[in-house]
Amino acid sequence: MAPSNQISVLGPLIVGVATTFFTVIVHGLILGMVVRAVRRDLGRGRIGGRFWRDLTFVTKTTLLALAGHLVEMGLWALSFVLCYELSDFATAFYYSAANYTTLGDGAIVISARWRLLGPLEAADGMLMFGVSTAMIFAVIQRLIQTRRGVPAGAA
Repeated sequence: MAPSNQISVLGPLIVGVATTFFTVIVHGLILGMVVRAVRRDLGRGRIGGRFWRDLTFVTKTTLLALAGHLVEMGLWALSFVLCYELSDFATAFYYSAANYTTLGDGAIVISARWRLLGPLEAADGMLMFGVSTAMIFAVIQRLIQTRRGVPAGAA
């Protein structure tokens, strides 16, 4: 039997990759919603012409991305609870939020067996924040192009 302070690799990798898979699905769904909304609202002339409407659209996009991140933190928290590392969801969510945002916090320490989940969640969080940043930038860029009269797909 392995000592209690030995860090495991295979179990946490399987759980971490599975949880990351679901966070990618969540973010993909949000990205799809934003793309559909941009196409719909541009086609109807709702955005791309007035500052306050565009600002409202970018704000909604940003809040939708934030909601996705919160759901994803919740998925990681659920993983910690299901692995019997943290007994209540609130504590697991706090621990997850600290890892996902790469803040880190030594107030809660999990067992060595599952400790690799922390860096895996941090990597997932960095990737998902990158996707969100790219999505928000793409929306802003498309709105600017529309205001300037640049056709879709043109540089």
